[in-house]
Amino acid sequence: MTSLFPDICILVPSGVLHSHAVERIGEQFRLVRTERPDAALLAPEVVRSIRGVAAAMTPLDAAFIDSLPNLEIISYFGMGYEAVDARHAAGRGIVVTNTPEVMNEEVADVAVGLLLSCVREFGPAEAWLRSGRWEREGNYPLSAATLRGRSIGIFGMGRIGTAIARRLAAFDVPIAYHNRSPNPAVPYAYHASLMELAKAVDTLVCVAPGGPATEKAINAGVLEALGPDGVVVNVGRGSTIDEEALAAALHKGVIRGAALDVFADEPHVPSALLDAPNTVLLPHIASASQRTRRAVADLCVDNLVSWFGRGVPLTPVPEAAHLPARGDRAG
Repeated sequence: MTSLFPDICILVPSGVLHSHAVERIGEQFRLVRTERPDAALLAPEVVRSIRGVAAAMTPLDAAFIDSLPNLEIISYFGMGYEAVDARHAAGRGIVVTNTPEVMNEEVADVAVGLLLSCVREFGPAEAWLRSGRWEREGNYPLSAATLRGRSIGIFGMGRIGTAIARRLAAFDVPIAYHNRSPNPAVPYAYHASLMELAKAVDTLVCVAPGGPATEKAINAGVLEALGPDGVVVNVGRGSTIDEEALAAALHKGVIRGAALDVFADEPHVPSALLDAPNTVLLPHIASASQRTRRAVADLCVDNLVSWFGRGVPLTPVPEAAHLPARGDRAG
């Protein structure tokens, strides 16, 4: 295959970017790799040649961004990009992109699966069968909870939150949500604060982004407001939950259960959560199907191809959406 941009240097500053993305970058660009985001690992002439960065699950701070004098674009693999100082990058005229939309449906599927597994106790019921207890002792005990009669609150009614709500609406449960501001595209009840939402529902599904504004937003007070039949599902960011408070609420029966795909310090999961009753814990797999991750990898690279080929990014993050097209830049 003939390279489209053999003279344009793209840095992949860690070993965690999806292999399909790395392969495509190597085919279309001049690929440079380092084990971590540190310009000191590269010769000065290579540093000057870097015009794009593609990364995943890798902090890209202001100092690193400033160390690349000719950087034009950071293409980040994944929807969440809080590890990138996007505001600083945009202030330097550097475009930052992420990969929205392509993982919405997969993550929404898993969120609903987590909720059903938690309230109907799929994990313990399967363990009952596999251990031979069904044959020895009879039927698994009736589940204490059900989806029937529940009221759902979604924390983060963006693309994925909307996809989750669309699925749950088919279960004929009432849905409400909390965002920083109302989403006019959805028909569900809006609550101006997370606490107000928690008081109105018994099931909280978190799809909120990470960052200082949402850190430990789901705290002891919010959990108490959900009540003893409360269930928390998180497919957003682990940092949004006060894990110590959640573990305490589960052990004390303040809420009924929790189903989590994300954690604050991955891959570490606190022992208090591992030991807590009625939890469903997954190792951050919501978007982890081969099909979806390949689509994310393609969009990550397509942003680079579009920028250097047509002068426009496909999916700029909000901080960079105002930046001019490449051909409109002076100098």
